[in-house]
Amino acid sequence: MSRWQPCRRRDFIKKLRQLGFEGPFAGSRHQFLIFGQNRLSVPSNIEYSVPQLRMMVREIEAILGRPISSEEWNNLP
Repeated sequence: MSRWQPCRRRDFIKKLRQLGFEGPFAGSRHQFLIFGQNRLSVPSNIEYSVPQLRMMVREIEAILGRPISSEEWNNLP
């Protein structure tokens, strides 16, 4: 089983697009991506640590309505 690894911001956005999100769009403080009626803020860090990444992936899981394993996340282009 693979482990969670830090993720660069541009790779994070690419992976979200593969999951069906649209964007990023400019917001007041952060850019955001849209999935249906849901909006996900994307912090402006250059790289996300594992705890920060896991927190955002939990938000993505709630939006998608299904779990995302570390293997699935790491295998997204």
